[in-house]
Amino acid sequence: MGISSYCSIGYCFAFLPIAVILYSIVPKKFRWIPLLAASYVFFWLISGKLVLYLLFTTVCIYLTGIWLSSVRAECERVTAGQNASERAKAQKACARNQQIVLALIIIIHVALLALLKYSKFFAGNINGVLSLMNISFTVPIPKIAAPIGISFYSLQAISYICDVYRGKISADKNFARVALFMSFFPQIMEGPICRYSDTAQQLFRGDAVKYENLTSGMQRILYGMMKKLVIADRVNGLVTETFSNHANYNGTVAAVAAVVYTLQLYMEFSGTMDIVIGSAEIFGIKMPENFRQPFFSKTISEFWQRWHITLGTWFKDYIYYPISMSRASKKLTKKARKKLGNFYGPMLVSTVALFCVWFCNGMWHGSGWRYIFFGMYHFALITCGNLIKPLVKTINGKLGINSSAPLYKGMQIFRSAVLVAIGEMFFRANGLHAGLDMFRLIFTDFKLETFKDGTLLNLGMDIQDYIIVLITVAIVFAVSVMNEKGKSVRTLVQQKNLPIRWTVYFALIFYIIIFGAYGPGYVQLDPIYADF
Repeated sequence: MGISSYCSIGYCFAFLPIAVILYSIVPKKFRWIPLLAASYVFFWLISGKLVLYLLFTTVCIYLTGIWLSSVRAECERVTAGQNASERAKAQKACARNQQIVLALIIIIHVALLALLKYSKFFAGNINGVLSLMNISFTVPIPKIAAPIGISFYSLQAISYICDVYRGKISADKNFARVALFMSFFPQIMEGPICRYSDTAQQLFRGDAVKYENLTSGMQRILYGMMKKLVIADRVNGLVTETFSNHANYNGTVAAVAAVVYTLQLYMEFSGTMDIVIGSAEIFGIKMPENFRQPFFSKTISEFWQRWHITLGTWFKDYIYYPISMSRASKKLTKKARKKLGNFYGPMLVSTVALFCVWFCNGMWHGSGWRYIFFGMYHFALITCGNLIKPLVKTINGKLGINSSAPLYKGMQIFRSAVLVAIGEMFFRANGLHAGLDMFRLIFTDFKLETFKDGTLLNLGMDIQDYIIVLITVAIVFAVSVMNEKGKSVRTLVQQKNLPIRWTVYFALIFYIIIFGAYGPGYVQLDPIYADF
């Protein structure tokens, strides 16, 4: 069964329906069994024997979680009859042991991730330095295959064990529930990155497949497929051609490529999330949203609160807060307040924490200098935005500018979208040098005549492709505007009577069949985030 993505025929017309049928015919108490079996079969189909990595991670966090809970329980039992001094000493020793084990487990998983994803990058850079120093020794570059989705499930594993350590959740003694939480097949390739408290109990609850959930889930799957097949796959020819051969084109083409790739990335990733969340909804499982109309953001900081939400909240909870709320950070903040004031004083520590977040964010996305640059680019934008807030407020006040005016907000949204597209250009470029070269071309070789001389019609897209993409983008934009206003289009459709609902569903199906980019002349886009 070929399953290359959640939009593949194998997934939509074979794997998912079979999983739903098996889940439905099993008694409620045992429905977790076909769900867990389907998850491991799915992972095996996309990664083969590399499924052992997932099993190893699951066993590690399961055993560690139980150990942490048992140590905490034993500490409480021993200290119950002690005086305050003895109790404090015992609790401190217990906490130290737990910290050591927590650090060990995190190091193991980060090291495994680094070995599988970054060993080639590290070895290549070390060899480059050795060559500059005229040292003949070279570090061998290992060839190790990494399972799809390892970056996603590794973060889930770390969040589980950290939450057990913090006492936010109790260690689950049911191995099957932990395994299902780690491997649930709709999310294993590209997220969203769930917390144990988000989905574990839902996955094991065994709710029946209801008509409402089935139709609502399929509705969302179809909407995601429209984004993926009609837009992301259709623009793939242009994106591939321009980024692979950027030196053959001028700055206008580079700018168009940056905008189109940003569009492609959003439609592919958010479309996949629609399919993932819709698939889970069929089983009665509510997963966290990963997008919330990001291109309505007025700042880069707001953009990253709306884009890949679960990754952002993970970094905030497990990197930003531990750094900014540490004892050393609190002392530094106290000193900084005295010298820099109440606004810029706390910003010193938060900027250090923000740097760590964005360095990790860049590295998480891939092994290459362009990914590190991507992280530092957004770090710089957010930091500058934070620094100039008082200045902007003062200038607006003196000039009488109303920051709540629609025109002002529109300019902010446009500015943020442009900055995001520039960042995505570096993200997609074939190396940091290529990204810098494309950026230079935009300012040194931008030609308006390119829009009318036919160049853009020879980049893997003809006029019909552009028209279909623009119409579909307009549909997505209209839905996004309504969602931004708090009016759920899905809810509005579901509230209509049966003939109208199914007319909308069949219209969407036929739209995808007629205008989807598949067949001769099109190369289906591989899942972009599955490689991160």
